[in-house]
Amino acid sequence: MTTTSPEPAERPLSSSSAGASRTTGRSRRADLQSDLVALPMHEDVPARVRELPLPGLALGEVVAALEARYDPALAEDWDAVGLVCGDPEEPVRSVLFAVDPTAAVVDEAIALGVDLLVTHHPLLLTPVHGVPASDPKGRLVHRLIRAGIGLFVAHTNADRAPDHGVNDALAAALGVGDVHPLESVAAPETDTLVVFVPVGVSDQLVDALSAAGAGVIGDYTRCVWQTTGTGTFIPGDETHPAIGRRGQVERVPEIRLEMVVPRACRAEVLRALLELHPYEDPGYAFFENSATASRAGLGRVGELTRPVTLREFAERVAATLPGTPCGVRVAGDPDRVVRTVAVCGGSGASMLAAAASAEADVFVTSDLKHHAASEATEHPGPALCDVAHFASEWPWLPVAADLLHRDLGARVQVAVSARPTDPWSWQVGADQVGGQLVGGYGDHARLRSAEEQAD
Repeated sequence: MTTTSPEPAERPLSSSSAGASRTTGRSRRADLQSDLVALPMHEDVPARVRELPLPGLALGEVVAALEARYDPALAEDWDAVGLVCGDPEEPVRSVLFAVDPTAAVVDEAIALGVDLLVTHHPLLLTPVHGVPASDPKGRLVHRLIRAGIGLFVAHTNADRAPDHGVNDALAAALGVGDVHPLESVAAPETDTLVVFVPVGVSDQLVDALSAAGAGVIGDYTRCVWQTTGTGTFIPGDETHPAIGRRGQVERVPEIRLEMVVPRACRAEVLRALLELHPYEDPGYAFFENSATASRAGLGRVGELTRPVTLREFAERVAATLPGTPCGVRVAGDPDRVVRTVAVCGGSGASMLAAAASAEADVFVTSDLKHHAASEATEHPGPALCDVAHFASEWPWLPVAADLLHRDLGARVQVAVSARPTDPWSWQVGADQVGGQLVGGYGDHARLRSAEEQAD
């Protein structure tokens, strides 16, 4: 997989296309999938041939892969996630990931000729009655549709997603390991299905049950425990046995299958079992599992490989995340030792208490308001690192892009937007550095003090 950097320079979707001329818009898509490569036909004379275009996948299949990683059920009730525009039947050969669906990002998507734009923040977060082109957001919808580009949003479901979500990506980027959620989401209720099936059809049945949702454990699918044995039964007078005869004891080599089933999928899994199982009345049972800890949830807390000072850690944050005019604001003793780190990508003021309860030495988040930060520093708890909202969520983009690329078997190309979407574009001075007043406010304070002394 090849991704671009957060720098605003133009980057191609794949390194092999860097030297080829390109056009913009939909006419560029064939070029994105058909680059010149060199094949050594002779030691001194390489032959140049053109690769066959990637076939791509239907948009509906790409959306299914995204939602398998970023379950819409994890999103807040007020959120607007999922497919915003696009035909599920249309092919997707290239995908661009960005934090925000801004006009600049849409320009980039059209210039690159991608088929799908995936953003973290929703375009239409608040309810709308229409999307006229005279409205800024409506205009973006029209431009995307005219260019044949779909838009998909993974917002608070990506924040809470386990292993590959926004918060795991932020923690990993800052070198925080052995993480767990600051606020866990209740694990989905599951059952264990036990079913007996004749030897020879077990693989087909496992495939069908897996397709219906059974056998998923973390990032692993088609998980099944099997053992062989002998099944015995006597078919009754009114039966129509697939194996054996009425009134006679039958002994059949069978396999016992056990698979984990999300309780919400029980009916669909049972339907698949009954449709494919060769027996007229198959033997099966569902056993309810005890609740297990979930890796999904808001925020993350974990440990650094070695302790550092708060100053060193803040410098690491500044060096790791995309640079923005606001930089990294820090509250706390620069010499404080940092071992345990809590993070929450995006606006994380609501997680201050959870970070303190986790005994974090520092809490990295965005959009902390004056009173929340001031009150937090008056109580025992973590130091604070406040970064730009955009910067805190950017590390998720290459993670999500790489994951989709792998999940789809490299059948689509992926790229990360080179457009910074932090709304703040510049800054003038600073009013406080290291606890000392500087700049205009400090001068005013000193002048006033002198005038008062003169009086």
